[in-house]
Amino acid sequence: MLREVLERTGLTTDRIGFTCSGSSDYLAGRAFSFTMALDGVGAWPPISESHVEMDGAWALYEAWVKLLTGEADTALVYAFGKSSPGDLPEVLTRQLDPYYVAPLWPDSVSLAALQAQALVDAGHTDERALAGIAARSRTDAAGNPHAQLRAPAPMGDHVVRPLRRGDCPPVSDGAAAVVLAAGDTARALCERPAWIRGMDHRVETHSLGLRDLTDSPSTRLAAERAGLFDPEAPPVELAELHAPFTSQEVVLRKALRLADDVRVNPSGGPLAANPVMAAGLVRIGEAASRVTGGEARRAVAHATSGPCLQQNLVAVLEGESS
Repeated sequence: MLREVLERTGLTTDRIGFTCSGSSDYLAGRAFSFTMALDGVGAWPPISESHVEMDGAWALYEAWVKLLTGEADTALVYAFGKSSPGDLPEVLTRQLDPYYVAPLWPDSVSLAALQAQALVDAGHTDERALAGIAARSRTDAAGNPHAQLRAPAPMGDHVVRPLRRGDCPPVSDGAAAVVLAAGDTARALCERPAWIRGMDHRVETHSLGLRDLTDSPSTRLAAERAGLFDPEAPPVELAELHAPFTSQEVVLRKALRLADDVRVNPSGGPLAANPVMAAGLVRIGEAASRVTGGEARRAVAHATSGPCLQQNLVAVLEGESS
């Protein structure tokens, strides 16, 4: 994968100014597992390298900051994760508040169902609307050449009410890689670069009882700091949202103030493939590919981590101005 992304840009390892990866040693079940992935990059001669114990979207943020400081003009960002074998929903319980919530062992699907039920009770959605989100996402995925899903799946029975099987993401293993370049370097590598106009990430309290699960103020603040709501900027035409559960798309649409005509997750989104530690980076890559392909002039990409959209990253991308 890493060799492929470099070949597509015409770069070689010695021309990469900075390398950053995202993964989780805890999920991999071994210490310093990210160092083994460096074999695919080539760590000799010595390279400038870093790693985040987060989704690859946060690795991309670090690389983006490195380019903004002028310390590098190119960066390679990659992320990988393995959800199987094992019970990922239960494993993710270990990221919860260790005093009050984690001892109860609420799995990630049950927590998402709490959020979904709060949305239903508040009148923001219902099961029929959630089924529509699932159907749209998986239909789009069937037409995406990069997706493994080839046909919409039935909603199935309730997993945890009100969420049905079709409201939940598939267990996915996977990896993703993105190349960043600054200024004229980007123009030399790509006919129509996707420029990151702004990016920010924010986190909310880890105490679920202190949060309004029908809203995502951290997403809204990150979007504001990233310049998404700039009245002088062109309208957003496309959004790639890291919403592993259908109900979370409802929350994110509201927080990002997306108009009804904004196309959401044309790739199929996490409901089609949700590789842990890489799904957020995939969202940025998918949004960028639509901009470079001329399908959108301005797009927003979102990544999340933690239960019920606890931590959120927002990136605003635009095509070259004429």
